[in-house]
Amino acid sequence: MDKLKQIFGGDTRQFGMIFALVALIIFFQIWTGGLTLKPDNVINIFQGNAYILVLAIGMVLVIIAGHIDLSVGSVAAAVGISVAMAIRDWSLPWPVGILFGLLVGALIGAWQGFWVAYVGIPAFIVTLAGMLIFRGLNQYIGKSNTVPVPEGFQKIGAGYLPEVGPNTTYNNLTILLGLLVVGAIIFGALRTRRNQAKIGAHMEPMSILGLRLALIAAAIMAAMFLMASGRKGTSLPYSALILGLLVIIYGFISTRTVTGRHVYAVGGNRHAAELSGVKTKKVDFLVMMNMSILAALAGMMFVARSTSSGPFDGVGWELDAIAAVFIGGAAVSGGVGTVVGSMIGGLVMAVLNNGLQLKGIGADMTQIIKGLVLLTAVAFDVFQKSQGRPSLIGRLMRNKPQDVAAPAQTDLGREAPVDQVVRTES
Repeated sequence: MDKLKQIFGGDTRQFGMIFALVALIIFFQIWTGGLTLKPDNVINIFQGNAYILVLAIGMVLVIIAGHIDLSVGSVAAAVGISVAMAIRDWSLPWPVGILFGLLVGALIGAWQGFWVAYVGIPAFIVTLAGMLIFRGLNQYIGKSNTVPVPEGFQKIGAGYLPEVGPNTTYNNLTILLGLLVVGAIIFGALRTRRNQAKIGAHMEPMSILGLRLALIAAAIMAAMFLMASGRKGTSLPYSALILGLLVIIYGFISTRTVTGRHVYAVGGNRHAAELSGVKTKKVDFLVMMNMSILAALAGMMFVARSTSSGPFDGVGWELDAIAAVFIGGAAVSGGVGTVVGSMIGGLVMAVLNNGLQLKGIGADMTQIIKGLVLLTAVAFDVFQKSQGRPSLIGRLMRNKPQDVAAPAQTDLGREAPVDQVVRTES
């Protein structure tokens, strides 16, 4: 078990979620008679949940900073109808329409960020008001009608990587992209190890690093081969490609930049962060604005996949995004969470939802089960902490006493003391 801790970075919570995701996939693969891991179904899982996972990326930063955003579904719907009508009525080229949508999302985020950061109204109240305002705006602008979008625009939600090169049973571009990603990950890991060796820093055993990289490479290539072997005309969806780029960008921002460390510092201890020179109002403004920009993107991706914008777009999306973040290991009180963790939590919900649909479970029971999963995951973790005990996975993996102080996460799969997070450049 100690080897497993080293392979997964010593983060028992993140390892627990990976374990739960793998166990869930195996369970549904058996229960559905092999349907879960069929290429077309894997593509459907990513394509059908990409917009929720995009929302989860923004939501995890909001929650880490100690806030909550209830307006994301309504913002996505308002931007979706605005872009659809702008393209139709103003004859905007669809790429310009996407930029227009992101601009509208930024303006909405600036509006909500102003009330939260500079007026001091709790984000819960501001975004609750935003949920009502922008839901009404969606219906007012669209007159409760559906508005179609052009075929080019639909590619960001329903398009696939094209076929290039010789005729094979796989989509060559998808396989090539998978190999490039794996190569980049291995190169980055080896370069980091070389830099650590130059300065004499402590390095993990090469066997552990090699095994971790092998597992990551195997998971990436397995997913790529599955999506590359679907029915003719399908491959890696553009929406999954957009999601992957966002995970890389926001993973870097949250763990490797001063701004990202300030978000953790504000959520971990706002007063200490202020005393350390962190501009907490600026952080609050940025995370709220960023959330609305990603909500705008998610709304456009959904409209693109649906081929039209309608009055009921975005209903309940905020709940799915929040659930993904908390299942992925974020703390209700703020200061803890990772982008990768929120992706794992979102995939847990996506696989659960998909598996229940494949078995013909009704929407009513699906909602009940998803709610119970969320409540159980958070309640069990809170109970274990209140009793001074580690989680179930942590207990199974523990070979030595754990630190008493609760750490604040600053890296994917790694933790650092709170004072290290707070002492950053302002």
